[in-house]
Amino acid sequence: QVQLVESGGGLVQAGGSLRLSCEASGRTWSISGMGWFRQAPGKEREFVAAIRWSGDITYYADSVKGRFTISRDNAKITVYLQMDSLKPEDTAVYYCAAEVGDSLYLENAREYDYWGQGTQVTVSS
Repeated sequence: QVQLVESGGGLVQAGGSLRLSCEASGRTWSISGMGWFRQAPGKEREFVAAIRWSGDITYYADSVKGRFTISRDNAKITVYLQMDSLKPEDTAVYYCAAEVGDSLYLENAREYDYWGQGTQVTVSS
């Protein structure tokens, strides 16, 4: 099992920045990739960003490309999502996820095996 705990959410004005963290524990040696997804009220969960352990390859949704950056700290088994130039439409609950199967499709939520509880991000206009 892998446990994931997110932190760093909050309220910020449009144009501001936040950094989300996701710390993994448990069978962390089995992780091959991690991602961030978000879900706004009344909408489906959507992909935000992901990072593949092998080669630190990163993936981004078009809506956040150039504004968000995903990175990881190997020693802490922590993944970060730096969010800059935030917009009101970025308001959502952000979820961290981990996959253990060397998936090639990290943009797909169904590829992930473990999920965190989520952290609220609210961007005011």
